[in-house]
Amino acid sequence: MADPTARPTRGLTRRQAAQGLAAAGASLALPALAQGSAPPVRIGYAIARTGPWAGGAQVSQEPNYLLWAEQVNAAGGLDVKGVRRPIELVSSDDRSEVETCVRTYEKLMASDKVDLVLPPWGSNANFAVAPLANRYGYPFLAPTALSRRLVEMRLPYFFLLLQQPAPMTGALVDMLKANGVKTLAVIYVDDLFGLENYAALKVALQGSGISMVEDKSYPGGVKDLSPVLRSIKDKNPDAFVGFTYPPDTILASKQAKEIGFNPKFFYASVGTAFQLYKNVITPAGAEGVLGMGSWNAKTSPGAKAYFDAHTKKFNGKEPDRWASGHCWAGLEILSAAVAKVGLDRKAIRDYVARTEHSTIIGKVRFDGSENVATPGTVGQWQNGEFEVVWPRAVATAPLNANKPAWK
Repeated sequence: MADPTARPTRGLTRRQAAQGLAAAGASLALPALAQGSAPPVRIGYAIARTGPWAGGAQVSQEPNYLLWAEQVNAAGGLDVKGVRRPIELVSSDDRSEVETCVRTYEKLMASDKVDLVLPPWGSNANFAVAPLANRYGYPFLAPTALSRRLVEMRLPYFFLLLQQPAPMTGALVDMLKANGVKTLAVIYVDDLFGLENYAALKVALQGSGISMVEDKSYPGGVKDLSPVLRSIKDKNPDAFVGFTYPPDTILASKQAKEIGFNPKFFYASVGTAFQLYKNVITPAGAEGVLGMGSWNAKTSPGAKAYFDAHTKKFNGKEPDRWASGHCWAGLEILSAAVAKVGLDRKAIRDYVARTEHSTIIGKVRFDGSENVATPGTVGQWQNGEFEVVWPRAVATAPLNANKPAWK
């Protein structure tokens, strides 16, 4: 296992890049630096290439960093107030460890003094690193963090691209209420993500006419959810909600199928929008499953161009239909900021905070740290595509209100 204090790699070789993305199952190379005399723009990050976070990080985040750098460099480099400069990625594996992640970012910002940083994966890592980035004055556009606590910290350099727990659970409850749901059961991972989404769900349910018949937390890394699923099945709720990470999302789906638990609405969170979910559960098995999602290739011409470029570069591996799009939107915003104001990080922060941004997922606008322009959404697998089904104003397909039997 690598020394976490070692200097992050610069300009990874093809072999190193392939090793770093082994968790994604692809051999990838960092883009070659653009030719020219302008010095590179050094952009640092730590990301999970090993450990429990790697499954999400290597779908929703690092592939986007590599694709972005490749595309920008192929176009002559990053536009820095009219001057094209090549991107040099300075990156390392945080090993899914908060301590390693924090130590690496402190080194990138305090010692290496990189020009810019890109965020790590997940709510826990961002919660740990956000205050550090704020202290050193590095704008942070985080695409995989859901946390009201992060919003309430009022860190001026920190921006959350994903919709937060209140709008996401609000959209879910609105959809369930509109479709006659009266009873609901919920499980949630016992960490910041699970606890905050569970709390937001309870608030959203108030006055909805929907009663929560069971609620259970579970520890991260759980290997068996069948006991709690059997207990929930006995209560026969109209809807099941899981605030789950990718391995748990797949586990809950597999075990629900095994025990014959097939409520009218089956909703699981992170990972449902992944191509991996469809591949493991099978397209027929995934049909009708709901989860956190907010875009797909139908959302905009830019979204389709991004989807196609990602799929081509990574040998058929698709971006997920939630955080991947928000990650790319963050890179679009960062690119536009640097083109407008250069590498002055305070000026970048001000541009990000004060501008309404046009992105592949639509308009993005921040109130403090929160993206308030992207509405809460619900996605659903339909005929092999994860469609946006709620709210209707941004839907890419109508909701299928009766989940078929597991297949």
